[in-house]
Amino acid sequence: MVASFSLPDFCDCQLLQQALTHSSYCHEHPEVNRDNERLEFLGDAVLTFLSGDFLYKRYPNKPEGDLTVLRSALVDEQQLAQFATWLNLGKHMRLSRGASHSGGRQNPNLLSSTFEALIGAYFLDSDSDIEAIRAYVLPFFDATIEKLASSSPRINFKSRFQEWALSAHKQVPEYTIIDQSGPDHAREFVAEVRVGDRKYGEGKGRKKQAAEKEAARHALISLGLVAAIPESSEE
Repeated sequence: MVASFSLPDFCDCQLLQQALTHSSYCHEHPEVNRDNERLEFLGDAVLTFLSGDFLYKRYPNKPEGDLTVLRSALVDEQQLAQFATWLNLGKHMRLSRGASHSGGRQNPNLLSSTFEALIGAYFLDSDSDIEAIRAYVLPFFDATIEKLASSSPRINFKSRFQEWALSAHKQVPEYTIIDQSGPDHAREFVAEVRVGDRKYGEGKGRKKQAAEKEAARHALISLGLVAAIPESSEE
């Protein structure tokens, strides 16, 4: 049973409100001119740092590669959406009517983004006191890390493909977003990966990074370096 989690206490309630405001809400309410996208950017950086620090101290004997895989799993879309669900953020998010009616309050992409924005807002509200944020997020990490650490290792497709590209061509793969579609609350990106002038793979995802990972996965499959592993096995 997961421990009880609650929203942090904010001194500036407007910051909390902004963290919960999706851009679709601003489009529907022109009087609201601040969405949570910049806070999401900040929260992502804070969570990446804190998760890395947490894992470095928690597992002093694990190699860098294992720590990287665990960090990716600890702050990926699926896991952050779970954290948001524990906080019941879906109920509090400010969405457009269309986004809400189409299941936005249960959308993993929106939930994870809102959790990142919440952390970014709390960081600012705490006068950039990283210790305050650490104290808040560590219980989330503690509640899930053992399950992640004991699960089957997940393949880092981008790293695997880069190793091949460097070995075979002495070049680093280049990823490009070639298309995007869908409404703001359900955006889908299409990425391609090239080495030199040759295209090796293409993939789709709800985030640019997810599309790039899928492109790398398809590249590895086309080269016969991995089997057609289900997407859920991806790092």
